[in-house]
Amino acid sequence: MTRVLEQIPAIIRGTANPDRSLTDVLRLVNAGWVSLVAAAGLTLIGVLAIDLADGRAGAETALAGESLKQAIFALLGVSAAMVVALPHYRIVGVVATPAMIIALLFLVFLLLPGVPSWVVKPRNGTRGWINLGLMDFQPSEVAKIAYVLVVARYMRFRSEHRRFMGLVPLGVMTAIPVGLIVLQPDLGTAMLFAPSLLAMLLAAGAKLRHLTIIVVAAMMAGPAMYPLLRPHQKTRIVALVRQMQGDRTSASDINYQAYTAQTVIGAGGLAGVSEDRARLLLDLNPLPESHNDMVFAVIALRWGFLGAMGVVMLAVAWVVGALWTAAQTKEPFGRLVCVGLAAFVAAQTTINVGMNIGLLPIIGITLPLVSYGGSSMLTVWMMTGLVFNVALHRPRPPFRPSFEWE
Repeated sequence: MTRVLEQIPAIIRGTANPDRSLTDVLRLVNAGWVSLVAAAGLTLIGVLAIDLADGRAGAETALAGESLKQAIFALLGVSAAMVVALPHYRIVGVVATPAMIIALLFLVFLLLPGVPSWVVKPRNGTRGWINLGLMDFQPSEVAKIAYVLVVARYMRFRSEHRRFMGLVPLGVMTAIPVGLIVLQPDLGTAMLFAPSLLAMLLAAGAKLRHLTIIVVAAMMAGPAMYPLLRPHQKTRIVALVRQMQGDRTSASDINYQAYTAQTVIGAGGLAGVSEDRARLLLDLNPLPESHNDMVFAVIALRWGFLGAMGVVMLAVAWVVGALWTAAQTKEPFGRLVCVGLAAFVAAQTTINVGMNIGLLPIIGITLPLVSYGGSSMLTVWMMTGLVFNVALHRPRPPFRPSFEWE
């Protein structure tokens, strides 16, 4: 990016090499802008929705409390994205292994016995946050980026993943962070790693029949894992099944959050309600985690079905921008990074929306760039910076073909 910006004065003076200058400037026009603009839109909507969830009927509408903190997190996130976007992404890839090791050490630290609660802050029974004073740091968020970089770097110019046994090292690389996150326990975040790995394997030319065998085996093993779930996780699954059957017996206890979210979403109708009425309805129907996991319901209340679909489309645009960048990138590492990050955002958005509308059990998954949280905001903005970095530095042809396909 620095080299491109340095060319602009020369272009204005007319002293630059026309061919090289035009090529460099045109590199600024890339698919990464799609993800960048979508991220900005999601962030703005998130701050407004959190302000609505954070307030009460008749309260001042100016940013306050958690919405103000979210705005500050957003500024920090944009700054982090700029830092990540400046150096060539292959330089960023060099720090992949050290970053993953640091992330794993943080994940281990969360599980150490004897660590005081003011350092490791449990939330809803999950030891997933480290108190930094001004904000709480969630190592599993950083582990997402480090994981994608490590896996992408491992598969660059490799062919072992095209053999069934060649998938074992990648399985081990995935099992380590996932296992540590499950022990917190944070099953929701742990579930996001599998779609990212599968997406990167597909992009790297892994054989579809091998991946199909793994997915089918995992689905068949799912019911066998049920006895290993914690009591509250089992209860949520049972409550979801009863809810889908029309049984409202759990509407006042374990399924209260899900039923309230659907009530709030239904109240928004097609185009939403006024701000005052939205605040009043949230007062009358207290929605747990309305600023966090259930912020999508608040958006549907305030801006209706159209507003909710707008958020979904912005998330889709972010993913499309990342995949478009991957399609334009012939260098394997950059291509895999974009695909892996896109899978994380797509899976997280799908699960969160599914939780809010009652199609999936509530497992504590945030809506990227919209839900309240400093670690999540910084992480997704850094993902955005990486996508833009790859789009900006995509190599000019001719270049070594990315991967072989059958």
